[in-house]
Amino acid sequence: MNATPPGWIRDGCSIAAMRLLAQAALPRPVFDFADGGAEDERTLRRNELAFDDVDFLPQPLRGAPTRDLSITLFGGTLNLPVIIGPTGLAGLLWPDGEVCAARAAHRAGTAYCLSHGSVCTLEALAETRVTPRWMQVFIYRDRGFTRELVERAAAAGYGALVLTIDNQILGSRERDIRNGFSIPPRPDLRSMMGLAGRLPWLWRMRGHLRHITFGNYVKPGDSAGIAKLAGRMPSLLDPAMSWADVDQLRMMWKGPLILKGVLSPAEAERAAKHGVDGLIVSNHGGRQLDGAVASFDILPRIRDAVPENVELLFDGGVRRGADVVKALAMGARACLIGRPQLWGLAVAGEQGVAHVLEIYRREIDRVMGLCGISRITDIGPDLLVRRK
Repeated sequence: MNATPPGWIRDGCSIAAMRLLAQAALPRPVFDFADGGAEDERTLRRNELAFDDVDFLPQPLRGAPTRDLSITLFGGTLNLPVIIGPTGLAGLLWPDGEVCAARAAHRAGTAYCLSHGSVCTLEALAETRVTPRWMQVFIYRDRGFTRELVERAAAAGYGALVLTIDNQILGSRERDIRNGFSIPPRPDLRSMMGLAGRLPWLWRMRGHLRHITFGNYVKPGDSAGIAKLAGRMPSLLDPAMSWADVDQLRMMWKGPLILKGVLSPAEAERAAKHGVDGLIVSNHGGRQLDGAVASFDILPRIRDAVPENVELLFDGGVRRGADVVKALAMGARACLIGRPQLWGLAVAGEQGVAHVLEIYRREIDRVMGLCGISRITDIGPDLLVRRK
């Protein structure tokens, strides 16, 4: 059985088009798990709409016959200012989903961040030798488990640690509630009827669904299944986390330490004093606090608050190469993508993620050429004009 729709490359000519293909490929509960946000999804929508508030002010006579899309980050070079951010349970959309996405990122010359909630273990991903690779961690009630994950990431050769700080209490994702989403999926009669058009997904996932789990949380000899692990997950996170925990993490981890989920300029300014190397301006894709400020709206204030020695990354609603360029013009070094790479994964696995990254590369290159920009480092606030 064909695992991907015929003509998908032609039909998936944009990120929005890839989303539609993914929606057609996945059972509704699985698609909504990846696609949905918290509560009324206001922040999810605002993340995307915020880019419409600024327009380009091109200067084509500067001339840009060739464009260099590479950037330097934490002492290395990326060929593209687009990084694959951490997304849990990617292996639910395609077999070995995390490995597929990491390989696509490696081929594109960019970084991949593994989610704490990946299906594969962090050691299994490291065995692929794809680089650059980063690891996401949380502050757990059991600080010993936090230390354990950090030590495992160091032993497995991960290049950076991403501490996510905005999901200490899980958001209410109401699409999942309405769909009766469970891990692994247990289709009821209504959802079974909807699976009739998703036979390629069922076929390629045969034999995999029963083994879906949170790989990094399974201990040797642990008989807890995925359902029990998923139920236990909220109790592991610690709402009492503080800057003292960041200090402890800084002492444990010798490589670049990045905070993800920063929206407050005051918190961004303080991060530098605690030895943080990078910040990701993010509201968790609108999946946590509905009503939180859109990442793009707060980005300029974060840039003003952060010292030059702290790398500033951006996450939230990036659906076009033009959005990437706008975020860079506002002070970001690079952008992270979450849902778009999942949509690519759902459509064609590694090839689908590679296609998504190529869409961004092609669109960024086109915007730079039309604006008269030859290098990423030439992108600045003078490129944009804010609408009244």
